[in-house]
Amino acid sequence: METNYVRSPRKKRRVGFMTLVFLFMISAIATFGWFGYMKYVPSREYQAPAYASTNPIMIGGKEMGHGALIENGEVKLPLPVLEELFAQDKPLHYESSTGTIVLTSADKVLRLKTDTLTGILNRQPYKLTIAAEVTNETVYIPSAPLKELYGLRVDYDAESGIVTLLTEGETVPLVEAKPEKGAAVRTGPSIREPYLLKLPQGEKLRVWEENEGWLLVQSGDGHIGYIREKDATPAGSETVTEVERDDPFVPWKLDGRKINLTWEAVYERRIDPAKIGEMPGLNVVSPTWFELIDGTGAIKGKADSAYVKWAHDRGYQVWALFSNGFEPDRTTEALATVESRFVMIQQLLAFAEMYNLQGFNIDFENVYTKDKENLVQFMKELTPLLHEADLVVSIDVTPKSNSEMWSVFLDREALGRTVDYMMVMAYDEHWASSPKSGSVASLPWTEQSIARILEEDKVPPGKLILSMPLYTRIWSEETGEDGKLKVSSKAVGMERVKTIIQEKGLKPVLDTASGQNYVEYDENGIKQRIWIEDDMSMKARVELVHKYKLAGVATWQRTFQTPSIWQTIDEALHD
Repeated sequence: METNYVRSPRKKRRVGFMTLVFLFMISAIATFGWFGYMKYVPSREYQAPAYASTNPIMIGGKEMGHGALIENGEVKLPLPVLEELFAQDKPLHYESSTGTIVLTSADKVLRLKTDTLTGILNRQPYKLTIAAEVTNETVYIPSAPLKELYGLRVDYDAESGIVTLLTEGETVPLVEAKPEKGAAVRTGPSIREPYLLKLPQGEKLRVWEENEGWLLVQSGDGHIGYIREKDATPAGSETVTEVERDDPFVPWKLDGRKINLTWEAVYERRIDPAKIGEMPGLNVVSPTWFELIDGTGAIKGKADSAYVKWAHDRGYQVWALFSNGFEPDRTTEALATVESRFVMIQQLLAFAEMYNLQGFNIDFENVYTKDKENLVQFMKELTPLLHEADLVVSIDVTPKSNSEMWSVFLDREALGRTVDYMMVMAYDEHWASSPKSGSVASLPWTEQSIARILEEDKVPPGKLILSMPLYTRIWSEETGEDGKLKVSSKAVGMERVKTIIQEKGLKPVLDTASGQNYVEYDENGIKQRIWIEDDMSMKARVELVHKYKLAGVATWQRTFQTPSIWQTIDEALHD
């Protein structure tokens, strides 16, 4: 008798469920096994280090875009890499038309030419063992002068071909591979990444970055990769030795005394010192003696030995003013080349020696914005050479504005890192041809002018000198036939304003907006307005010097003074 067995629906469901459970368990075991393998089993794949150039350059654990050149075992470094490394100070300058390279530091100027083994360091001959060169439109500079001027450390491994750059004073942490771990340097921060190096016992590695349990490291022969943090132990640090240098130049040796300078405007006639009265508290005079006269860098001089002797007899230093004559085209040409800049520098050094000067005040105004970098370069080349001759270097700058020719061309931040002092010419808020009457330098505008340079351009307050006006303007306002207000002005000194007030019986009132005394009167039916420079305004300006801890004051210019103002300024400076 044949029996047919039929599985019940319930039993079918049970078998199906058990099968699914079994399959899920197999899948889970396989998945967890795979993840375990990926997490705990290191890759044994080897990948040889590969770089974009034959002699790759490493900075901070990263390969740079250009490689080095090697000549007789010595390293030449590409200018683009160096410009990136020294991006803030920009101490390297290349002039393609003459193949000249200029390297500047706080106390040195080195001029080199490509394909030559000689240069000029400050004003002395300088010899190299390998020459700078241009290859594939890239400038390469020997590493020796870079170490001498900037303390740059250049590590070159002949076997790997890798060049590593470290900056002066830089400190890099080190680790040592744990030998029992069988540590490896890998291409990425994962044990599944191929390895680049197997590390021998005791090898020290530079550490450039930390990233979630992994370290970006560099081996002794320069290779870069990743090692697990737990496979390494701290091994101290290394610090790049700083270059021995002479003591820095000290521009102001009168401890405790603020700088109190006045400009002496010298036109065609010489100044007769016998006619200059006492100026208590003054310690620097700046006669406007030197002027650029052509694009070659030639300078016209009007210096006077008798004036220098008079100044020294009174205990004044002489910081002669050098102007560009406010001629923009001439200035462009003179600043454009290494040679013309050096011509100017050599003449200034000669003038300083000839007339026994203590410094120079550079007054370049009405300059094209395109010459911004060349002006900075001129000051970088000028300052070390003047310091070598024990000369103080200062530069005049206007308050910040949108004026292309009078303000925008000034890189105050770069200039502030270079010069000893920066005179902020805090006047001409309302200039001679201003369409609106107003103060030459209201107190709020003056303070803002200082604060912006300190805050935005990071010029140290100890380098900033507040330049104050000893003049004001008489503003004339009249309504023309067209009904429009016509404004004109003329500059006058302090004594002239005092005379007008006395003769006309005027009573000055405080103008709170400007922070100055003010008068107005009619003359032939035309309204006259004067914002007065006097003892009150000078004291208020000097208060800003104390508030912002500035180096001192300067005044434009001596002949606009009233005799008593020197005592007022001195007392305010040193109260």
